[in-house]
Amino acid sequence: MKEWQSKKLDVFYPILWLDAMHFKVREDNQVINKAVYNILALNSEGKKELLGMYVSESEGARFWLSILTDIHNRGVKDILICCIDNLKGFTEAIEAIYPKADVQICVLHQIRNSKRFLATKDRKEFNTDLKKIYQAANLTEAELALDSFEKKWADKYPLSAKSWRNNWHHLTRFFEYSAAIRRIMYTTNIIEGFNRQIRRITKTKGAFTSQTALLKLLYLAQEDITKKWVTPSGGWKQIKQELIIKFGERFIDKSNQGFY
Repeated sequence: MKEWQSKKLDVFYPILWLDAMHFKVREDNQVINKAVYNILALNSEGKKELLGMYVSESEGARFWLSILTDIHNRGVKDILICCIDNLKGFTEAIEAIYPKADVQICVLHQIRNSKRFLATKDRKEFNTDLKKIYQAANLTEAELALDSFEKKWADKYPLSAKSWRNNWHHLTRFFEYSAAIRRIMYTTNIIEGFNRQIRRITKTKGAFTSQTALLKLLYLAQEDITKKWVTPSGGWKQIKQELIIKFGERFIDKSNQGFY
């Protein structure tokens, strides 16, 4: 497992985002795809922190499990919230290492997947019915909206309806939180923003000459990006207070490494 790792990790992170990017690398006189797994967190001060970047042949839940194991071995003993895409087996990998974490599947990824085979003539009505689910005021309203969505669309688009139902628990964890926290766990926008900045630097490279060349550029890119992460996320004071109330002693203040 080739990787770039942060030198020091905290024992605890309130929120973690996990996502992968893909690059082309030359190996043995051929061009192959490589997946770069990025681990980004908000620490207990509300500041963004890159925990590591790992390179593998392809993206899969088994490799994510090995990364989470590595993060745990490097000292991260607890995570409150994990935000991920809907890769098969991903939630199980997280729960194996951090069984207490709230796992939230990115709703925007789910919406995109739901509309993959959507007929143009159904798009407007289908989107309206989807919004009633994820824009509901609370979980009860969302469940009623899902029931209506299934009755209306399950025959025509069975995979879309089934996917929402199968992933319902991890799609709706955000309903347990206030709007301030929902905004940052509802999607993987924070880590996708980081990925876009990496892409701006790497987009002109085409296929990398080697995996080492890829890692070197990623290291330099993340150094330039992360040095700007010096202030807490917007609304952090409110978010922190809510997390302390909800999770109690699991929230550890980085400033004194003690429990609230």
